[in-house]
Amino acid sequence: MALPFIQANTNGRLHAADEPSIAPLNRGFLYGDAIYEVWRTHGGVIVTWDEHYDRLERSAVALHLALPWRRGEMRTQVLRTAAAYRQAANYTGELYIRVQVTRGGGPIGLDVALADRADFVLLVQPCPVNSLAVQQRGLRLSLATGSRRNPVESLNPAWKTGNYLNNILGLQEARARGADDVVMLNLRGEVTEASTSNIAFVGPDGVVTPRLEEGILGGITRALVLTPIAPAVGVPVREAVVRATELSGMSECFLMSTTKDISPVTAIDGVNFKVGPETVTARISAAFADYARQSAAAHPELRT
Repeated sequence: MALPFIQANTNGRLHAADEPSIAPLNRGFLYGDAIYEVWRTHGGVIVTWDEHYDRLERSAVALHLALPWRRGEMRTQVLRTAAAYRQAANYTGELYIRVQVTRGGGPIGLDVALADRADFVLLVQPCPVNSLAVQQRGLRLSLATGSRRNPVESLNPAWKTGNYLNNILGLQEARARGADDVVMLNLRGEVTEASTSNIAFVGPDGVVTPRLEEGILGGITRALVLTPIAPAVGVPVREAVVRATELSGMSECFLMSTTKDISPVTAIDGVNFKVGPETVTARISAAFADYARQSAAAHPELRT
């Protein structure tokens, strides 16, 4: 099956993404010694640019990985790559933009001193969105039982690294049961997140989402829901431990991610949740869309 065209940019060189561009000795390929970030456009404008780049820098610091370019230089490369994609694909819709940063190449060996210089690869393609049917019926999730989220004390999920095997195995397990996505538990049996999304619930006292301490990515969309979005529409929101045994006491559930914003959940295994236009989830989703439109209007310099 032919791969749909994806625009790539490796260290400043534009090319099709199905063209090899890094050496077999690259540490991102050999060891997962890499970090990444993803942006999307709203109305053709990259939103939350700084929030994502701040997180990229935090991930780099956590891995002791020096970024040899300035933020403005990377922004120029991102806009250049997005423009090249639009021209090559004759595409005017919303974009998915990913930057993958590796520690570079060098002789085989784990010692980071063997690496030469950080590399980057940018990828641009259409932004994946939930279909109208999914938005109306909601996603079906399943709790992982064969694997647990890697603990904060090990490889901290707050770092957005190239190590996703834990997520892949959890998603594979859930898909084998016919679910759309997985809900990962930590070693204490507490809810953490889905494969590539944060999770939140609507309970008797408002929205609750797992704490960072449970072992989750500090999602940009999650942070915006916490403040200012949920408070702005009068919805109480808090971070707290959520256990699998508490799910039946929740009335709604939704996922939060950069590419798909707010995604309603209709069930986790045998626990069903409300989905529809009269839900708290729908109110938060509408408020998030308003925020994204306002953010896009405020940043014409990030138009692709």
